[in-house]
Amino acid sequence: MTLVRYHCDMNETWTPDISGKTGTIHSRLLRALRRDIASGKLAPEGRMPTHRELARRLGIGVGTVTRAYAEAERLGLLTSAVGRGTFVAPAAAPAVKPAASMSLDPASGPIDLSLNLPTLDAVQARIGEALHRVHTRPDIGQLVALAPHAGLDAHRQAIAGWLRNRVRYANVDWTRLVITTGAQQAMALAIEVSCRPHDVLLTEAATFGGIFAIAASRGLTCTGVAMDEHGIMPDALEATIADTGARVVYLQPTLQNPTTRTMPMERREKIVEIARRHDLTLIEDDVCAPIAFALVNHRPELTPLAVLAPERTFYLSSFSKALSPGLRVGMLVAPDRDRFDRVCMAMRAACYTTATLGSLIVTQWIKDGVADQVLGAVAQEASTRLVIARRLLGGAMDRPTFPTSLHAWLPMSELRAERVANGALRRGVVLTPPSSILVDGGSVSGLRICLNMVTRPELERALRIIRSVLADEVVPSAMSVV
Repeated sequence: MTLVRYHCDMNETWTPDISGKTGTIHSRLLRALRRDIASGKLAPEGRMPTHRELARRLGIGVGTVTRAYAEAERLGLLTSAVGRGTFVAPAAAPAVKPAASMSLDPASGPIDLSLNLPTLDAVQARIGEALHRVHTRPDIGQLVALAPHAGLDAHRQAIAGWLRNRVRYANVDWTRLVITTGAQQAMALAIEVSCRPHDVLLTEAATFGGIFAIAASRGLTCTGVAMDEHGIMPDALEATIADTGARVVYLQPTLQNPTTRTMPMERREKIVEIARRHDLTLIEDDVCAPIAFALVNHRPELTPLAVLAPERTFYLSSFSKALSPGLRVGMLVAPDRDRFDRVCMAMRAACYTTATLGSLIVTQWIKDGVADQVLGAVAQEASTRLVIARRLLGGAMDRPTFPTSLHAWLPMSELRAERVANGALRRGVVLTPPSSILVDGGSVSGLRICLNMVTRPELERALRIIRSVLADEVVPSAMSVV
């Protein structure tokens, strides 16, 4: 009989960071365990602190540690030996090995399918020319001066025109538009103006993970609202408002991240009706809308919530998915002048204003048609990659509402999603941790697969690995994350 070699090391002094406002204590402990094993902070085969000792260090119940350890063992992260303790699983090959054609070249590193961003080929071919044009502009001195809090008027007007033409935001008012450093800052500004400390912020049951960091930094609690195939459910929204007294909801009506679902017009109208009845503020994240509509010629238009309920909707978007994430150009349209002024005050407190170079390039590209060309190329590549994903993953993958989504969604239980993510990482494919996109109390779970930030050969190889992991009905207990 082969004996597994265990050794005591710094693992026994492990004191994880389980701070945060989202998730139960045991789920935060499990996330920390998974993170620290993946990073190498916890060594393979190292002895873990006892249940009682870790509970004492963290000031939590022993039962909470026991539950987290048991779940980690089911996921193949830990092993236990009666009378000896709990150990990080050994870094051994899984019992079910991938086929030789799926093996990764160790020198190339893992394939990362956790970044939900577009391919950069189209923008790389044009950025040099754009920078040259900036260099030769006679007004460059004025353009690099400090801009007003909301950005330069010419840039705000150009971006408003893009929203009218590309995302059906027909009534956008450029005088209430603030240029931000990406959509993440736009979210933070909208939440800062709309929420008070300790408020409940409603989100979809599975949502963009960045919202959790913003909520935690402001002392807010995120509560998920149940979803169906058309997005957030009206009855569930009303019930959650009644239960929590929430006044603000953050949602993504078009190509929702992570589920790829899109609200039809009837659903949007019901959400607006509920918002008006309960005086609810809507924070509409529409970053995927330009991608959704880029190649669609005959689909009925889907109107932004900001058009249906302009008096209560903060509308935000960015060029990160449509053109390039590195430009860091986002936008936030406030519902009225008072809240626009408050957003500008918050902008002044945070960073005074955004840098003008990115918005200058975007404005040039909008005016000369390059933005449309880049968007078309990004959407076409996304469409091609979705076809590849559908071919390799088949029925395991939900069909996105639009054929240009940058990511795919594989619905499954949260436990299985964690197992599949761990198994994929074990074989060299990095996926978004399922726990990072799910909100407690939610009704949906699964895996997000981002398709566009690797080469096509790498994508096909990674998808074959995922397919192999999905075929394993039971992940062996010896499987670990390395």
